[in-house]
This record gives sequence, structure tokens and C-alpha cells, in this order.
Amino acid sequence: MFRDSMRFVFLSALLLVPVSHAAAALEVGKPAPQVRVEILGGGSFDSASQRGKVIVVNFWATWCKPCREEMPALDAYYRAHRAEGLELIAVSIEGPDDLAKIKNAMKGFGFPAALAPSALIESYGRPWRIPITFVIDRRGLLRFDGFKHAKILDLPALERIVTPLLREPR
Repeated sequence: MFRDSMRFVFLSALLLVPVSHAAAALEVGKPAPQVRVEILGGGSFDSASQRGKVIVVNFWATWCKPCREEMPALDAYYRAHRAEGLELIAVSIEGPDDLAKIKNAMKGFGFPAALAPSALIESYGRPWRIPITFVIDRRGLLRFDGFKHAKILDLPALERIVTPLLREPR
């Protein structure tokens, strides 16, 4: 029994190594890893082609209550600031089998969504807790690392974190 428990702990730790390595590679003030996703409903999003814009990348899931609580604030902030050069992409960590639930959850929101399994997001690591959000400035630099700030982003937090970046020159 003890041996089986130790084996489980060891294997679990091994599974976390790539997550920790990728998350550790993220550094605020350094170039942000690329985000390239296929948007649900058609089209694509590539952070490399969004230079000059501020990008909010949010990882979420339909079954995550805090994620669902955060989304109205993200949507309100996005609608208020998209004309200023704000892009927001919501990346669901769920798979294609959950597509109907994801599309239903996204009804009424003005920002696009994508599925993590079909995305180029490996450099962000595997989200081990959600919601998790990253913010990239107009120059492509990571300015907010959600791994280091475990909290739900409400409107005051978005105003404090993102608004100053929107005021920076393009």
C-alpha cells in the first residue's frame, strides 16, 4: 500500500514537471509566448499579428464557477475598450466533445473563444487552476502572469492592470 502511494506521488510529480517548467519560463517584461488559436465559429487569432494591441488571454472552462463569474466583467471591459486596441481571447481547456456547452456559455459575450486542445499555447504551460489570465502589451511583452496572481479579475482589477497599457503609445 505504501509503495503504491509513493508511486502515485512520484508519477504525479513527474506530470507536473512540464507544467512547472513552462510556467517558470514566463517572465513579466519579456516577450510573451505566441498564442495561435482557431476561433469557434470560424477564423483564427494569432498574437503575433496583433502587435500594437493589448491582448488579454483567459483560460477557462464551462464547469468552472469562478470562470463563469469572471466572464461578465471581462466582457464589459472588452466592450468598453476594444476601440482602444484591446483584444481578448477566451481559451477553453475543454475538448471538442464539450463544444456545444462552450458555445452556449459564450452566447452574449462580445469576445471570441477557442479550444485549448487545438491551439498553439504550449509555452503557457498546462493551466493547473482556472480561471487564469495573461496580459500582453502593445509591444508583445508579457505584463501580467496569471500563474503568479491567483485571483478572479473583476472590473477594478482590469482597470488597474490593463487600462495603463491601453494608454501607452501604439
